[in-house]
Amino acid sequence: MVTNTSGKKKTAIARATVRDGQGRVRVDGQPVELVEPEIARLKMLEPFRIAEEDLRDEVDVDVRVEGGGVMGQADAVRTAIARGLVDHTNDAELRDAYMEFDRSLLVNDVRQPEPKKWGGPGARARYQKSYR
Repeated sequence: MVTNTSGKKKTAIARATVRDGQGRVRVDGQPVELVEPEIARLKMLEPFRIAEEDLRDEVDVDVRVEGGGVMGQADAVRTAIARGLVDHTNDAELRDAYMEFDRSLLVNDVRQPEPKKWGGPGARARYQKSYR
């Protein structure tokens, strides 16, 4: 059985394919163990740490990710993998465990940066003025 899912964070979009296999997890074609920095790799593998011990050895996960920065991509991959595992196993207990741990494992974070406006260098900051 093959399950396709996606995850988003800021401008990063990850698409995951989960299928029965031997426990291979690949991100953009390379093993997840090679992903740097380490904090991003740990974040990507979070869904497996919350799930049962033997779940990772039963599935192969292929993830394609684009856009955003390093941590935004890591969050998107994490969501895509968690959704894929829940859909693939059809396990309500796993879904509840993910929701209890962190809702963003299964629900996309829709927050976006506020757009810059005129009259200042950023969204809220204004240019300074001096009269004397």
